[in-house]
Amino acid sequence: MVKIGVIGAGGRMGRMLIQAVAQNPQTTLAGAIERQGSSLLGVDAGELVNLDKTNVALVDDLAGVIHDIDVLIDFSLPESTAKNLQLCADKGVNMVIGTTGLNDEQNAILKQASEKIAIVYAGNYSTGVNLTLKLLEMAAKAFGDSADVEIIEAHHKHKIDAPSGTAYMMAEAVAKGRGQNLKDVAIYGREGQTGARKAGEIGIHAIRGGEIVGDHTVMFIADGEIVEITHKARERMTFAAGAVRAAVWVNEQQTGQFDMQDVLGLKD
Repeated sequence: MVKIGVIGAGGRMGRMLIQAVAQNPQTTLAGAIERQGSSLLGVDAGELVNLDKTNVALVDDLAGVIHDIDVLIDFSLPESTAKNLQLCADKGVNMVIGTTGLNDEQNAILKQASEKIAIVYAGNYSTGVNLTLKLLEMAAKAFGDSADVEIIEAHHKHKIDAPSGTAYMMAEAVAKGRGQNLKDVAIYGREGQTGARKAGEIGIHAIRGGEIVGDHTVMFIADGEIVEITHKARERMTFAAGAVRAAVWVNEQQTGQFDMQDVLGLKD
C-alpha cells in the first residue's frame, strides 16, 4: 500500500483526494494537512468526507507527519508548494503536484527538488485531457501554419489564476507540434487596436463564472474548414483519481520530473 499525504485536506480538492485515496485499493491515507488556524484541525479525515474513520486527523504541520508518508499530493498555492518541495526533497518523499501558476523562482525550486526525489507535475490529471494533448500535437503537425489556433478555457468563479494550467499544456502541445516556442507566439486575450492577426500566433482566452469544473476548446481555423478539439470535465473526482494514480506510479520512481503523460505511457 502506498501511504499518501494530502495538502489542503479540508478544501474542495483535498476532500476529493481523500475520497480517491480511499477508493484506490493500492493506497492508504497517512497524512492530512490543513492551514494553520483552520476549524477543521483535529477532525478525522474519513469522517470529514462521510467515510469510515481513518484515524488520520487533520494537522497544520507537514513536518510532523512527513515520516509517515510515501508520496505527498499537493494542490495548493505556489508559495506553499515551494516550501513543501524543499521539505520533501530533504526527507526523500516523492510528490504529485497539481498547483498552477508557479513563477520562475518556484519552478527552479521544483527542478532542484527533482534531482533528489521523483515528482509528477501536471496542470491536469484527467486521462481525457492527456489524451487530448496527444490529439492536439497531431493536429498541429498536420495543419502546420495553414491554420490559426485559438484556445478558450472556462472555469468556476473561485479559480484565482488565468489562464488555466490545462490551457497552457494545450498551448504547449500545439507549439510543440508546430516546432514553436510558446513564449514567442502566445497571445493572451485581445483588446483595442491589435492589428491583423499574425501568422503562427496561439490565442489563449479565459472565462470565469458559476461552478464550471473545467472546459477547454482548441480551434484550428483554416481556410474553408474549422476543427475543434474539446474536453469538458464534469466532476473533480476525475482529477483526484488521476492524481492518486500518479502517486502510485511515482512511488516506484527514484528521481526526476515527470507529467501525467509519463504516468499514462503516452510519451513517444
